[in-house]
Amino acid sequence: MTLILLAISLTIRACVIAYNLAIYSLPVMAAITAAQYAWGAGAGVLMSGFAAGAAALLSIALVIGVLGLAKNPVLRFIALVLFAVPAVIAGYALVYGITKNAIDSTIALNLLGGIGGLVIGVSAIINLNTLGESVFSR
Repeated sequence: MTLILLAISLTIRACVIAYNLAIYSLPVMAAITAAQYAWGAGAGVLMSGFAAGAAALLSIALVIGVLGLAKNPVLRFIALVLFAVPAVIAGYALVYGITKNAIDSTIALNLLGGIGGLVIGVSAIINLNTLGESVFSR
């Protein structure tokens, strides 16, 4: 019984960690791309890491800057969608990967993955919009 409860609690913990990482998938993708580009250009491990960190921070700062400085709601929405599309893809893959061994129906599996992706994408939009408003409201 103890092992079952431990397995359930660890699964829930893994889902929470994966959810928090899926929200910030655009900075992670930017960091990985910058690190690969720097490594391919001949930089070492340390410089590739610095390039990855700078790219991740720059992607977040760019979206927050657009949210704080743009008055046009369409431009703000485009910035939020740009941030949320990788989160939707990561959320779909997360829910699909977790539930693929429990559900046999392909249609139900794709619907559940789509709903999970939309929930994670909407939560990424809400999270970033709140962060952008709080940074520029001071």
